[in-house]
This record gives sequence, structure tokens and C-alpha cells, in this order.
Amino acid sequence: MAEPISIADLTKTYPGASVPALRSVSLDVSPGTFLVLLGPSGSGKTTLLRCLAGIERIDSGRITIGGRTVADGRAHLPPDRRDLSMVFQDYALWPHMTALDNVAFALRRRRLGRAECRSRALSMLERVGLASFARRYPNELSGGQQQRVALARALIADTGLILCDEPLSNLDADLRERMRVEISSLVRDAGATTVYITHDQAEAFALADKVGVLAEGRLVQSGAPEQIYHHPATPFVARFTGLAGELRVKVAAHAGNGAVEVTAAGGTFPRLRPGGGSSGTRSLRPGAEAVLAIRPTGIYVARTADGERHLAGRVADVAFRGRGYELAIDIPGHGRLTGVFARHRAVRGEEVGLRLDPDGCHLFAAEPADAGSDGAGAAPPGPELSAPIMIT
Repeated sequence: MAEPISIADLTKTYPGASVPALRSVSLDVSPGTFLVLLGPSGSGKTTLLRCLAGIERIDSGRITIGGRTVADGRAHLPPDRRDLSMVFQDYALWPHMTALDNVAFALRRRRLGRAECRSRALSMLERVGLASFARRYPNELSGGQQQRVALARALIADTGLILCDEPLSNLDADLRERMRVEISSLVRDAGATTVYITHDQAEAFALADKVGVLAEGRLVQSGAPEQIYHHPATPFVARFTGLAGELRVKVAAHAGNGAVEVTAAGGTFPRLRPGGGSSGTRSLRPGAEAVLAIRPTGIYVARTADGERHLAGRVADVAFRGRGYELAIDIPGHGRLTGVFARHRAVRGEEVGLRLDPDGCHLFAAEPADAGSDGAGAAPPGPELSAPIMIT
């Protein structure tokens, strides 16, 4: 049965560390939800997973699984009493056991007979497509096969909570995608609540019902993948989930309905909606410096028939992506935009026009040194453009 999770004001500092690994993290997860914790190295996502598993003791706060408090800073329930399964990054298979025995090992607490354990384990291996490899040892299996054995072991335990510690990070790109689909299908069929950590935003968006973004030990935003992508709460969230580039602009006026007009070197962007909701609008007063974060979906090559062009630049690189081309484009004297979509191949060195889509643009107040209030890991700001720009 899927378990709900509640995390309240969780703080964790490792011995000898000068700063907390987790800072007052609060998060609720409904039963059966596939939650992905997304963040760069050092953001605290692995620590949070280990606290959920009971591998790490928390300093303060509370963790509740299935309505039962498993940690509150004083009490600490050990991992084997939390009724959960875990899929590790390095698979953690017993090297002296066959694939069948590794999976059957997860049933040891059920006090089932050896024959029944092995029968159930074989059925689970068949479910992940490895029944014919049941008698092989881990060193006789490929990385993808080992990962499926680890997943089978987690699923057969039939717990209400499955924790996944970057399980695809050691696989090649093609196998990662196939395993992503398998994990999504198998875990959802099992009906368990799942907490999965990754630093890959594409993987996070493809898997998750809900995404939690962490930076410097803080949960900076949580919500559906679409909400995180289309309405990033901070510049860090926008940057970490994929930008083509950034422009420095200045706020001209508030245009009503929460929209803001901005200018850049004589150009005007009418009615851009700030990131961060109403608080973002309040921080963008007329005359204030701002950063315009542009998604790859917010900029594209404008051919003559497409009408107005907002920018012009020179193609620095071309990558074929099947559905079309992704370009890296240098704006002379002002920097480079990447991931710019084009339906037709461009030639390196070619001059092209660009058009911006306001739906793919996010406006934020500029921070000192543009580090952002959301902590380390933020990319440096994009170039300030001197060419006139107009979005209609």
C-alpha cells in the first residue's frame, strides 16, 4: 500500500561541517506520487533521501511515513523498521549471489519458505525481462541488467515506499532512456510512493508527478514538472532547468494584470510576466535592473516570412536533433545563446534573425553580482544587449 510522506522543518548538519546540509526543509507527498528531487551536487538531495531511509539521523524537524513518525530529532527509527525499499546508484547487489538469490533476499523478513521465495523472485525477474538470466552472477550482467535486478529486488519487497538514489547515472544515454521508461512503468504498476533523486532536469521532468528543486540545502520550489518549467520561482530554478541565455533589461512600467514592461537599449518588451508570482512583480519597480531568462522554447530562428525579428546574430554551431536543429548563436559583442531551435539547417557563420516568444521568457529582479537570492550554483548573467529589441 502506498505511503504518504510528510517532512517538516528538517535540518541536518554533518559533524565538522560549517553549514547545514539541509535547512528547514518541509514537503508533503501524497500516496502513490512519484516525487523527483532535483538539484546540483551539494544541494542536499542525497542527504534528504538518506534521512528518509533512516541512514542519517536528523538534527531537528520531523519525518512521517504512512502517518508514523520515524524521526523527530530525538527518536530515530532504523531503516529496517521503516517499511521501505531502496535502489542504489551502484546497484548494491551481493556479488556472491545469483540474480535470483539477490531478488529473493528481499523476502527474508517475510519468513517464507525457500521454494516460495525463489518462485516469487523468478516471477519478478520475468516481469523485468531477466528470467533467462536468473542464474547469472552480477559480474556476468551488463549495467542495465544489474539495475533491473536491483529494481526487481526493491519491487518484490512490496513496501509502500521506494527510494531511488540516481539509479541511471552509471548507464549510457540510450540505456538510460530505456531504463527510465521501465522504472516509470514498473514503479507505477506497483502503486508505491517513490522518491527519486537526480541532477538531470530532463530525466526529472520525464519521470515525475511532482518535482522538488533543492539548492544549498533548501527546497526552493516544488510542484508539477509543468509548473516548475513554465513558472520558475527563482533565477536559480530557471537556470537549472534549462536556459538559452539571459538578457539584462530595465523595468519601464507595470502594465496591469501582473505584467511588466521592460526596456533594453531603446527597445521595449511589452507585458512580460515576472517569475516568482506576485512577489516577483512587487520587486520589479520602474527603473529597477532585471534579468530576462530565455528558455530554448522562447527563442527561435525567424525566417523572412515569420515577420518581425528581435535579434540578429551569427551561427556558431549546428546540432541535428531529429525534429530539427539546435543552434548556438553569437550576438556580436554580447555573448552566445544556445539551444535555439530551427526547422531548417543553418550554416556555421551564417547571419540569422531571431524572434522571442514571451511565453518562454521569465523576468526576475537583478541581484547583487547576480548570484541570486537562491544560493550557489547559479550561472553568471547573460550579456547586456545594445541592439534595440521589441516583442509584439
